[in-house]
Parts: sequence; C-alpha cells; structure tokens
Amino acid sequence: MTMKKVFIITLCALWGTVVAAQQVDVLHYGIDLTINDATNQIAGKVTLNLQYLQQTGKLKIDLAGMKVSEVLSKGRQIGFEQDANALYLKVHARAGDKAAYTVVYAGTPKDGLIISKNKYGDRTFFTDHWPDRAHQWLPCIDHPSDKATVTFTINAPEHYTVVANGVKVSEERLPAGIKKTVYDEKVPLPIKVMAVAAADFTVTHSGDVGRIPVYSYVFREDASHQGYARATQILPYFIQQVGPFQFEKLANIQSKTIFGGMENAGAIFYAENSLDFERLESLLAHEIAHQWFGDAVTETDWRHLWLSEGFATYMTLLYMEHTYGTDTLKASLKEDREKVIGFAKKRKTPVVDTTVHSNYMQLLNANSYQRGGWVLHMLRRKIGDEQFWAGIRQYFKDYNGRNASTDDFRKEMEKASGQDLKGFFTQWLYTAAIPELQMNLSYNEATHTVKMEVIQQQSPLFEFPLEYTLDKTKPLQQVMIKERVTTIMIPAETKPAGIWLDPDTNLLADIAK
Repeated sequence: MTMKKVFIITLCALWGTVVAAQQVDVLHYGIDLTINDATNQIAGKVTLNLQYLQQTGKLKIDLAGMKVSEVLSKGRQIGFEQDANALYLKVHARAGDKAAYTVVYAGTPKDGLIISKNKYGDRTFFTDHWPDRAHQWLPCIDHPSDKATVTFTINAPEHYTVVANGVKVSEERLPAGIKKTVYDEKVPLPIKVMAVAAADFTVTHSGDVGRIPVYSYVFREDASHQGYARATQILPYFIQQVGPFQFEKLANIQSKTIFGGMENAGAIFYAENSLDFERLESLLAHEIAHQWFGDAVTETDWRHLWLSEGFATYMTLLYMEHTYGTDTLKASLKEDREKVIGFAKKRKTPVVDTTVHSNYMQLLNANSYQRGGWVLHMLRRKIGDEQFWAGIRQYFKDYNGRNASTDDFRKEMEKASGQDLKGFFTQWLYTAAIPELQMNLSYNEATHTVKMEVIQQQSPLFEFPLEYTLDKTKPLQQVMIKERVTTIMIPAETKPAGIWLDPDTNLLADIAK
C-alpha cells in the first residue's frame, strides 16, 4: 500500500481478532452483496466455510454496524447474539470440525465499503479494508493471519462495471435493470486484500504477461489515459526475480481508496488522481510488488508489517535500479534515509513495533516503509546479491499462500547465506535507535597520516561496516564499527580535502555533517 500524501513508499481490537483467529480457520468466503442507486444501504448474505481449531461453544465473528436478521447452518437457523463490534454464534464444535454458516444482514456501512461519488460526480462503490476495516460491512475474521479463498456475487444496477479478486465467472442480466456478476478467487487471501468495486469504468486490456492478462479500469471520463498500461512492463521483472505471479489476472483500478494505492490481490486500487501522479511508475511497481509480499506471503500480525511495506518499498527501488540504473537507486535511498532519520527524531519505536494494539494506521510510517526497505538493502550488501535473491526466492516459495513472521524470514536468509543474522536483525528491526555518527579528523604533517575518529553517539551501540574514501578519488575502504569510538589511521602524502563516509549509500545512519 502507498500512502496518498507521502507518495511512494510513500500503503476490531487486537485481542478480539486474535481470539477469533485462534478459534477457527476460515477456508472460504461466499459473499453475496446487493447494492443500489437509491440509498447507501446494502444487503448481504455471506457464507463462511471454516474449520475449528479448538473446542468452541461461542464463535466470535467480527462485524460492526450491520444488522443481522438470521444465521443459517445446514439450512437451519441457529442462535446468535450481536454487539457493537461482533457477532456471536451459539455452536457446539470440537477442534477439527468443519462447518458452514450463512449470515444474512443489512445496513449502511460507515467504513470498509466506501459508497460515494468520484471526482466527476459519478456514484461508486469501493471496498477499502486495510488494516481491519472490512468488518465494518462484512462478517469475517478481520486479521491478516486468517487467509481464505473468496467468491463475490454482486447484484448491482446494470450500468455498473464490477471488478473483484479472481476470475469473472459469469455476468447475468436480471429483471428490473439488475446485473449479477460473479468473481471467484482460488488463492487464499487475508481479508485486508479482498476487494470488490462497482463504478462506471472504461476497461482496457493492456496486454498479457505470459498467461496473465493485465487490465486497466479507469473512470469513463479518463478513458484516454493509458498510464496503468506500464504494469505490463513491471510485472515481468518481479516474476523473473521472485517467482510466479499467483493470481489469474492483474487489474489496475482507478478508485476512491484513502491510500495512494492499495494492493488488493489481482485487483489493485489506486487513488482517483493517480493517473496524473509524477511517480506513477513507482506507485505501480510498489503495489505490484505487494502481490508477492503482503498478498501471496502475508505477515502473521500487524507488528510484522515491514514484511509487506518494507519489501514493496525496496522491491520498487530494485525495479527502478534495473530500469534506470544505480544512480536512481542511490538517490532514492538517500531520500528514504532522510525520512527515516526524521521519523526517528520524533518517535522512538523499532520496526517490529509490539506497542501498537489498536489504531494500526499509525504503523504506516517510515519504519515500516523506508526503514524496512533500508534493512533489505543492507542485508543485500551484507550477504551479496546471489545469496540475497536466492533467499528471497526461497522465502516466497516456502511461504506462498501462508503467513510469515520476521523470524521466519530471518531463518530463510540464514539458510541462503550460511550466516548467523540474529544480531543484524536485532539491531536493525528490534531496536528503536539508528546509528548517529560524529567524525573527527586531524592530519599529522610529520607522519603524513590522517587520524579519523568515528563516534557512535546513540545508545545502544551498533555493529556495521562503514565505507569511506579520501578526496573521492582514492579506492573505497571499509572498517568495522562496533565500539563507542573507532580510530582509523590513514596514510596520506598530503592533507586531504576531506573524507567521505558511505559514498555508495549502503548504511542507514545519521552522519553529522
């Protein structure tokens, strides 16, 4: 996901959702939704096929703001209760039991399903689920750890074009000017990237990447814009570098998302003004990278969000490096480093932030995005390109369709590199500080020697390689920094004009000028 105002990479309560996620594993959602042009009220009939993970007498399903009229199991009504944030089913289940429940409900969504008008005044419907807003209109387990397949059946006025995750199975005209559209997604998804939209779209088949059709859905007034077609050139890079694209189509959709982009699986939503964004190519790359990281491989919990946003951030930089050269990568890394330094001065939290238990929007910050991307860059430099990509590919292969934690990723990279990476991960991902470096220089005319002192001003101390060069003309040198003060003696026939630290932009540090 990309935040709207901090462009590119600048993307229910936790206790309740975790308990629900532990009770059951939802295997499939059958979502039957009816929308209309007269009111913002929706009617829903959602079937949850699930398996119990523990003995359960009262099943909690996340749901807020909707009025449930009945719940059916095997065609029979079952007892239920409802409060402001959840639906509770009266059940008698043992661990391992499978069941299917159909929830019939109606209401006007306050969030999660955005019913509004686009910038041209046309009525639109767009889901906007991240992080845990789906339950504002949809009975579900609103947590990234629970992944399921989904079928959308949308009954809407016939002037709407409907798009959702998966493949369009059918489109049928019904009486009274209604059209029923069915989409089916066979890849298990977290609820945060399940999506459906209905608007007056112009649809363009931008091309195919192998067997993957790529589409652009834009408002009819923007039919002449072809900016999303760039996706056909971005998608092959990630397929080659990471692994197969998991979804049966890639639709790039102009929308009313609150984000700059939202990485819904195979059906990416972009801000309605995105076609005019200066960095549209970067935005496309960011959201397409999410199809592997965030969608196919999903973080186990919000605290591991960097496995989604940090990955999409750095994968975007790698695509731009591949397309435009190393100088583009360095410029972006410098820009991102300044954002990380600025954030660190305002808020002292690590990338894996265990202090956030609600209002997960606050995790959409420079730690999750830019610092997470920087960690991947330093990891790449530490273990080498070949081992880095081998680890990334194996990580994707092993956790495709599943959930992963930061430790899961670390173990994959340790296997690929043959290195112990616990210290690296601890200091860069679980420590709030970043290195703050002060450099002192002096030149001894008698011995023709430069004395360089590098002082770590932050606490705790970090351990990292520091690259430096004299006069920007001398060969690059490297020294390991791990003490509070590190002294380096450098031979120099004449007093140098200066010493440049980290000239190739490989270190996340606040270096005093």
